[in-house]
Amino acid sequence: MKKTSPLFSLLLLFILVPLCLHAQSLVPVITGKVTDEKGQALPGATVAIKGTSKGTLTNNTGMFTLKDVAANSILLITFQGYENTTVDIRGQAKITVTLKADISKLGDVVVVGYGTQKKIASTGSIASVKGADITQTPVTNVAQGLAARVPGVQITQNNAAPGGNISVRIRGTNSINGSSEPLYIIDGIQISNSGGVGDVSPLSTINPNDIESVEILKDASSTAIYGARGANGVVLITTKRGKSGATRVQLDMYRGIQNITKKLNMLNATEFAKLENDIYNSQIYTDPASLGAGTNWQDVIYRQANVQNYQASVSGGSDKTQFSLSGNFFDQEGIIISSEFKRYSLRTTLDHTISDHFKVGTSVLTSYTINNNIPTGINSIDGPLVTQSIVGATLGAPPTLVPYKEDGSVYPFADQFKGRYREVSNPVGLAQITNRNTIRRTLANVYGEAKILSGLTYRASFNADVANTLNDYYSPIYILGKAEVNANSGQAAKGNVNTTNWLHESILTYNHDFGAHNIKFTGVYAIQSNLYNDNSINANGFPNDATANEAVQLAVNRTVSSNRSKESLNSYMGRINYGYANKYFLDVTARYDGASKFGENHKWGFFPAIAGAWRIIEEPWVKDSRVFSDLKLRVSYGRTGNAGAISPYQSLALEGSGSNYQFNHIYTVGISPSGIPNVDLRWEKSTQANIGLDMSFFEDRLALTADIYNKKTKDLLFVKNLPLSSGYSAITGNFASIRNKGIELAVNGRILTGRFKWNMNANVSVNRNELLSLEGGVNEYVLSPYSVLRVGQPLGIFKTYVFDGIYQTGETVLPGSGSRTGGVKVADLDKDGQITGNDQTITGNANPSFIFGLSSNFSYRNFDLSFFLSGVQGNKVFNLSRYTFENGLGGRNVLAGLVDRWSATNPNNEYASGFQGGRLPVSDRFIENGSYIRMKNITLGYRLPNIKHITSARIYISSNNLFTITNYSGYDPEVNSFGGSNTLIGVDNLVYPMARSFLVGLQVGL
Repeated sequence: MKKTSPLFSLLLLFILVPLCLHAQSLVPVITGKVTDEKGQALPGATVAIKGTSKGTLTNNTGMFTLKDVAANSILLITFQGYENTTVDIRGQAKITVTLKADISKLGDVVVVGYGTQKKIASTGSIASVKGADITQTPVTNVAQGLAARVPGVQITQNNAAPGGNISVRIRGTNSINGSSEPLYIIDGIQISNSGGVGDVSPLSTINPNDIESVEILKDASSTAIYGARGANGVVLITTKRGKSGATRVQLDMYRGIQNITKKLNMLNATEFAKLENDIYNSQIYTDPASLGAGTNWQDVIYRQANVQNYQASVSGGSDKTQFSLSGNFFDQEGIIISSEFKRYSLRTTLDHTISDHFKVGTSVLTSYTINNNIPTGINSIDGPLVTQSIVGATLGAPPTLVPYKEDGSVYPFADQFKGRYREVSNPVGLAQITNRNTIRRTLANVYGEAKILSGLTYRASFNADVANTLNDYYSPIYILGKAEVNANSGQAAKGNVNTTNWLHESILTYNHDFGAHNIKFTGVYAIQSNLYNDNSINANGFPNDATANEAVQLAVNRTVSSNRSKESLNSYMGRINYGYANKYFLDVTARYDGASKFGENHKWGFFPAIAGAWRIIEEPWVKDSRVFSDLKLRVSYGRTGNAGAISPYQSLALEGSGSNYQFNHIYTVGISPSGIPNVDLRWEKSTQANIGLDMSFFEDRLALTADIYNKKTKDLLFVKNLPLSSGYSAITGNFASIRNKGIELAVNGRILTGRFKWNMNANVSVNRNELLSLEGGVNEYVLSPYSVLRVGQPLGIFKTYVFDGIYQTGETVLPGSGSRTGGVKVADLDKDGQITGNDQTITGNANPSFIFGLSSNFSYRNFDLSFFLSGVQGNKVFNLSRYTFENGLGGRNVLAGLVDRWSATNPNNEYASGFQGGRLPVSDRFIENGSYIRMKNITLGYRLPNIKHITSARIYISSNNLFTITNYSGYDPEVNSFGGSNTLIGVDNLVYPMARSFLVGLQVGL
């Protein structure tokens, strides 16, 4: 036998020994289970091999599996709300891990702006909402998901169109001409929402599924850190970021259908024909009975619409680097034909720890939205204008006419019935009008963080919000009647709006504990700049519809316009948080802001606040109580400002386009002064006091939070009318003051905690608003034919005549009433024998007596059930659309109630006669109770049993706006045709109706 070489044996030894050692050091398969202290499984817990990126998640039963794990590895197990735990494998193949609850993580940390704070140490009024609660209902923007979930926050869906805008009021209306919308901060990026009824909400460009949590800052202590922009409250939105451990893959999707929640009863063709004959006192229709029901235009315009949403996300990382990536596609058809909203979004985050002293990170969210809008809502009480809205045209369309020709094309009303109804538009034709907004938006944040010394940290962040909006409009020629087509037919517009908002913040934080004392200092320097520019072209007179608005050079008439503005804000902020023995807390905040758009004498504003809290539960005489789990008293006082109340340059002497003229036989464009300079134009300032009480009972099974506040806002920016002799029409100045005071109450209960779980949350808010003063001793200011500003009254009051029935045969018609026998009678309040403006009185208040929300969650084994109710009580709505369609003006359809109109043989005391001639006074008859209770959402879900390679899977069915309990006669009581207006609120004039939806969804975790 041949001898083996010693060199070869040595080489073989070096190769085989490590292989054997490696084979012996690996555990082929490790299985285990993660539970809480009660033995309940914890699905979704992260099980990671410490020091590596390898790991997994527990499934629905808390089980996990890992393969080929080194025998000397250490497992790190993490789960939100529980203490992190490590386990030394030591060659074990089966492991059971019990996690202990960590009070510091059970919702006890809140975002407070420029950092976080333990909830037990918070002194301000701050409400938190989890991202999962917001997306419980399929909303297009985050604010919709907050509705009725937070006390002190009233959210109104101004326009229920896909992507439609909303108005948010935190502790009431704080301005007159300025914005009362809160400041939104998304991962440090500040954005604003106009609340305009026809605008696309900027929040609709952000995917709600990317949100981790939302904090609403309500009192001056918590909002003063944002100084000049904090008067209307602040909404802090924190998005999801990657976490170290196993890579998580999450897929979420749902599809559903939507239908209109309610249709209004209008006259059918026979009834309409009889009314037309009465109004014009002639046989316009010779045989009304032969017409039958005719066309139901609401059935033509409203449709069953689809909605779908798809979301995919990946997140994970190691101890040093964490990442997340998500994509979303959302598509919602509107319940009105041709309307639709689509959103494509992509979001990524990256956080990297360079060393023990340095950390960097970024987040980028980019979205592309397409909103096919349609004309809804109108601010006028003029009948012909009302029917230019598609909802108004639908209600007013004569049921004796038809929508389409035999070839399926739109049949203009001007070509039907000898052109008698040319004043009313075919709503199908209005739906053919292109009115599209295409928005590209990017929110980007980059930060660097350095630990300078023990407890001392510096963080620099650079934030940008860049958006471009393309507006496309085209009204085609083919929707016009033959006699209406002329050289100016075909209307087009194309516009671009570009905004660039950037913000730099330098944040220095020092945190130090010494004994029972804790002190934290936060210093901020910020510089912000907002750039805006737009350009547009309008044209009419096209040869045909072939190019729509893509070739405006073909139009006969064209006009162009452009605009550019810039504003900047520089800020310095300091905050000191002091705590002693987790019992006493004191916060002092001061911010100094300088804004370019205010007058030369008031560029800078100072906004201080102070707050304290006493955790009574730590007192010996309470600590051993078997009733209280926590008891804390909070008190705060401070001042904030409203820099968003005006647009730039209002403090300067302005010039604008004036009357054009001929000079040396040359047509010259005129320029004239348009604005008076005001060097004293300054901030709106809100001073607010708040007292709050936080209580929990029976081992935190029941929690209660109560707040009482009083907020006064002075130096309100108001547009004051000037006499024509001044050469100007108005001046913007600080001419008013207002007060909001109220009570907020929130209750959270864990009623059942065993295998069958039941949680319930409720909140109620009461706010009272009062206009304290108008400059010059003015007591009342007229806003519209039905609303006024009056000192001593809230904003949003209605002033009208008082409906007093119908003038009956033989009854004397009062002078000044403009009425006749069979016409409307209003009360002669001053008893002077005639109807004058003195007979108008305050007849309604659009502000609710209180608002509330109630949610409940049940779970048993793999099943879960939740519902969410919201309600508003005590408010009035001016039903302007009812005023329009209860008026037998002729030429358009009206509400079905007019079948019972007054006549000599039917002495009705409610509806005017057909020959009244449209003489309806604006009275309290059209001011209705806007109270409602709405089932916002109800969802039933089921977690599927274990599936190989799938961590979790849940299917669910859901319904939104399932029912509404209300006495309101219009489409929906949650409405405001004037959008974010502070004074004209609670007005319903044909905005987009609310939809009810039914959805089926699937959530899968890998």
